[in-house]
Amino acid sequence: MIKRYAEMRPDELEAALKANPVFIAPWGALEWHGAHLPLGLDGIVAEAFCERLAETLGAVLLPSTWWPMTTLPHAYSMQISTNTLCALWTEMLVECARVGAKSVCIVTGHYAHGHEWEMYRVAQDAMQKNHELRVIAASPLEILLDDGLLDHAGLHEASQLLTARPQLVRTDLYEPGKPGKNAVLGEDPRAATAALGEELFQRGLEAWRNAVVKWDRDTLQFFYGKRTAAYRPYRQKYFKGSWEQAILDWWKSRSGDR
Repeated sequence: MIKRYAEMRPDELEAALKANPVFIAPWGALEWHGAHLPLGLDGIVAEAFCERLAETLGAVLLPSTWWPMTTLPHAYSMQISTNTLCALWTEMLVECARVGAKSVCIVTGHYAHGHEWEMYRVAQDAMQKNHELRVIAASPLEILLDDGLLDHAGLHEASQLLTARPQLVRTDLYEPGKPGKNAVLGEDPRAATAALGEELFQRGLEAWRNAVVKWDRDTLQFFYGKRTAAYRPYRQKYFKGSWEQAILDWWKSRSGDR
């Protein structure tokens, strides 16, 4: 049974915290993923993944949050500012610790460069201020340290959604061409299968379970160092003081619309 924070009585939450003081926070987005995938893919996948993770660990599942920063430019993409999101993450972590969580997992289905960079920074800042708190912040598959799995609207994202909510995938509507036309950065989503999505989920779940149970603060710092290094070339090239402008400039270079 999933322990959902929003549905528990105080006595149930108290018992859950005594048994395993781990909170899991699914983080989504409302972002263009082409004609073949829904705008809420990131949150739908993160929520489905977190439900499994919470049930396996006996952890407390927080309600999903759908507001990210730096979504792909499109009329129907939505986002909030860097400062607003960082403040939200920071205060959420303070509140989770105040209630009694010793570990908080932020599992983001949205992994834009700036969104990730700031998430790592906030996670590390929170641990520096509270030495009793661990914050594990990453996408479902990012913890595997294989960036080839981190596509956008392509084979891997479509496969994960086929596992979580297959009725929402319409690869027959996929438009071959440049990313600016179909939002795809990665392999052709028409090759996506639920079997592949399940395999990816299982790999991610095993890695997250291991992280929650075994990783100490030093291991977490090593992980954040690796992930920050992976995004540093992007930051050096595109970030000129604004992540919001950085993603616009980056997308111009990748979309094929120049």
